[in-house]
Amino acid sequence: MAAYMRSVICLVSIERNAFLTRGSSIVVQSKRYVRGLRRKPVRVLFPENETDKVHKPSAGQKINRETEAQFTSTTRHLEESDFVNTRSNVQSTLKHAHVTKDQIDGLRFERALPGDKRLARLVSVARSRTFREHQGKILLEGRRLICDALDAGANPQMVFFSTVDRLRELPLNKLKRATLVKVKFEDIKIWSDLVAPQGVIAIFSRPDPSRLNFANRGHSLPLSLICDNIRDPGNLGTMLRCAAAAGCNDVLLTKGCVDAWEPKVLRAAMGAHFRLPIYPSLGWDDIKNHLPKPVTVHVADSSCGTDRSRETEDSQVNMSHKSSKAGDYGWVSTKPNHNNMRYEEYDSDSGSDSEYEGLELPRVDTKLYHDSWARNATALVIGGETQGLSLEAAQLAEKTAGHRLFIPVVPDVDSLNSAMAASILLFEGRKQLLKLKQIPGR
Repeated sequence: MAAYMRSVICLVSIERNAFLTRGSSIVVQSKRYVRGLRRKPVRVLFPENETDKVHKPSAGQKINRETEAQFTSTTRHLEESDFVNTRSNVQSTLKHAHVTKDQIDGLRFERALPGDKRLARLVSVARSRTFREHQGKILLEGRRLICDALDAGANPQMVFFSTVDRLRELPLNKLKRATLVKVKFEDIKIWSDLVAPQGVIAIFSRPDPSRLNFANRGHSLPLSLICDNIRDPGNLGTMLRCAAAAGCNDVLLTKGCVDAWEPKVLRAAMGAHFRLPIYPSLGWDDIKNHLPKPVTVHVADSSCGTDRSRETEDSQVNMSHKSSKAGDYGWVSTKPNHNNMRYEEYDSDSGSDSEYEGLELPRVDTKLYHDSWARNATALVIGGETQGLSLEAAQLAEKTAGHRLFIPVVPDVDSLNSAMAASILLFEGRKQLLKLKQIPGR
């Protein structure tokens, strides 16, 4: 039966070909030259020994030109209409998929296409300190941090969100000048540093501390925090958070500190960047200009391995006129922090230590942290755990009649973390300054 059907199909195809070529005296193989016939060539050249022969249709076999013109125009019109319809469908699809028709409370937002690279590109830029400083952009993640930035008057550039409900959690009236882009939650999860992303990431212009509106300026005290070579992002963020909680007037960062707008610092600070002014990458001359006049600068003693029971003896030695070397103490670094030095190396060799071996240690009196040391405008210097305090910090404390503050701990225990020491000293300074405010006439 199958063989019979195949023979019938072959016979039908042969008769069809014969019918199509019967009305013409031109003997061609329709299957082979069908493309050429559709193009209506002027002449037909055969590949075999008949290349010189040209077959032209006779007068009786000419096609009706009017019918052909009508057919051609109709076909062209149908093709153009199909092309226009297809093009309009594609444009309408792109239009709905990308930008225009989506609104929330009168605020328009875009829908990111599958190949949209804006989120990846902006997140990569915001994570690099060089790009953050050159392009003036920072990255904020999470509803609370973004709301704090908007309340302080920061300028949002672009906001990526996963659902409309996440966007409604933000103050929409402050996002009118920002570009809103709805992306998949999987994309945010890829580029997020959080274990449980909240589904919203924003790119802001790098804020200028002098132009922000800080909510708790009315509760600030004449107390400044100076961070000297704090390189750990978690420690710096915690110190900023403690400074905001203690009511500090401002925070000054030396050039050796980690970038204050790094994502890890932002998470650890919990919005402190938008509660008090933070001035990064300052030289010691700039720090002096930011401090009020007059001011007393105190330094935190971050030495380890010193017998705390001999602090009284050490203070007596410091008050004597005997010269000391900076290398005799662990609480101060023997390397000067030059103004043109942006970052310091973590490791120091013996040659560099011998170079500054002759430097004298500034004479700074020692005091317990709970003694009275905050009596007027005060600045507190906290050194990093790697290098300790710089020599310029000790010199500034000596010049302003400051003290060397320390927190006693039990023997055989390492010194406190720099962030923990800063929190204890800042709140002690706050307590002493508040007591002075309660005294009449002060």
